[in-house]
Amino acid sequence: VQLQASGGGLVQAGGSLRLSCAASGRPVSSYFMGWFRQAPGKEREFVAAISRSGSSEYYTDHVRGRFTISRDDTKNIVYLQTNKLKPEDTAVYYCAAPRKLTIEPMSSLSYDYWGQGTQVTVSS
Repeated sequence: VQLQASGGGLVQAGGSLRLSCAASGRPVSSYFMGWFRQAPGKEREFVAAISRSGSSEYYTDHVRGRFTISRDDTKNIVYLQTNKLKPEDTAVYYCAAPRKLTIEPMSSLSYDYWGQGTQVTVSS
């Protein structure tokens, strides 16, 4: 499984970005898919995840109501729509996928495959 994240950039506070994670090697609908982020000097943290069926979404409280995870099964891409961005959202964002079907979706330990990351910088 290979994951390619893109869509990051520099944006002013209050702005939006749509991050994309293109997957190859298996369908994104076959397993959970997750987004994590890591800010300078901080540990990697969970941002959002979507279940295999697509019917369940998980978010950290820091982004709930502002970010939305979704996927396009025909393109094999998972998206993270980020709205009302804040300076504290500045980080490298990673998409991730697990080997197992049943996981704890908010734990980074559940994921085995990681994209290269895309930088999101929010200016105040």
